[in-house]
Amino acid sequence: MSNVIVPENYRSILSVYETQIAIGAIKRTFEDNLARELNLKRASAPLFVGSETGLNDNLNGIERPVEFEIKETGSNAQIVHSLAKWKRLALHQYGFPVGEGLYTDMNAIRRDETMDNLHSIYVDQWDWEKVIDRDSRTEQMLRATVSAIVKAMCDMAEKIKAQFPVLKCAISRDVHFFTTQQLEDKYPNLTPKQREDACAKEHKTVFLMQIGGALKSGNKHDNRAPDYDDWSLNGDILVWSDLLNCAIELSSMGIRVDEKTLDRQLTIANCNDRRNLPFHKMLLAGELPLSMGGGIGQSRLCMLLLEKAHIGEVQVSVWDNDTLANCKAAGIALL
Repeated sequence: MSNVIVPENYRSILSVYETQIAIGAIKRTFEDNLARELNLKRASAPLFVGSETGLNDNLNGIERPVEFEIKETGSNAQIVHSLAKWKRLALHQYGFPVGEGLYTDMNAIRRDETMDNLHSIYVDQWDWEKVIDRDSRTEQMLRATVSAIVKAMCDMAEKIKAQFPVLKCAISRDVHFFTTQQLEDKYPNLTPKQREDACAKEHKTVFLMQIGGALKSGNKHDNRAPDYDDWSLNGDILVWSDLLNCAIELSSMGIRVDEKTLDRQLTIANCNDRRNLPFHKMLLAGELPLSMGGGIGQSRLCMLLLEKAHIGEVQVSVWDNDTLANCKAAGIALL
């Protein structure tokens, strides 16, 4: 089903040819900026992981992974949803020291994803993960890291606008921090998405913290898997889009669970069966490094800065017939 929103009088500022050049410039520049700001090294990433390992991110717990049998081994593998758990294991296996981390190009298939201006079944992210010590598992560290990521985005945006002066979109460097409970208290009659839109429209760049646990109302702002982020030390970077008149989530990130937090969140989420999976056993035994990490949407960042109305203008994916027809009628050139 098509959920395409067409902004009034929309026309792409850049041609398809110029768009490809700009996407390349964004990706090269931002990778360098992110690595410098967070002290990260590039690492190769898997496209799929063993189904029995527990390494795949199960997102909200209801999405079905793309799974297939491997002829030679007789075992099954899953196309990754994200690399939230794999990265932490890689930090351990590769011997990264405290204060250093990795980033990688993550390409995923989310077969149950909604199709609209911001969502596609194909997901491309910069996934990153960094080793921290126990004293750094604080909100102060989380806020400082968010500010560093936003700085990397803004520095990159200035270079892209210098190369393509017709572009006007900018990301505010001034990050406003809110908790999901603060938004529920401020906007009790709005849905979680409406709260995000209202907050981002007012403040432009927002980091919304503490996603996953129940609020005072008994409801959750949004679901989060219990086995990577600490629900009290995580959040989303949201940036307001005048073009689409909504908040765009550019990143989901957080300080990762330690042994005690994992134990508690598995119980709350009724996911105790995961305790027997290899990754979870290592984590509960304290054999994995403490870390923080997240994913930053490549296509979303590109569409925001290049002032595109649809994510299909900056990535190649598969769309339903209504989306194809509506975009063609509106002059939206899907790649």
